Amino acid sequence: MSPQRNGTRPSGLQFSPWNLLLVVPFVILLTPLYNREGPVLFGMPFFYWSQFLGIAVGVVCTVTVYRMTRKKPAVPARTEPKDVDDLDEGSAP
Repeated sequence: MSPQRNGTRPSGLQFSPWNLLLVVPFVILLTPLYNREGPVLFGMPFFYWSQFLGIAVGVVCTVTVYRMTRKKPAVPARTEPKDVDDLDEGSAP
């Protein structure tokens, strides 16, 4: 990792282990896990109530990852913003 200046964000993509929690909602979608009728809950087959439970689990995972990683920048700026004079297209070199 490159040295940081005072008050600047680190450069490069930052990995957080909390992001692995976002895999859980995709694992719930694997067909062999929910392709059955039993057990029945409140008269609903497993297929239906597991879908409702999967939505709740997905929301909890997403909120948890957001709250644990919101202090870290997703993609920090790589360079300093250019000066107005550098951006002026009408000036001759």
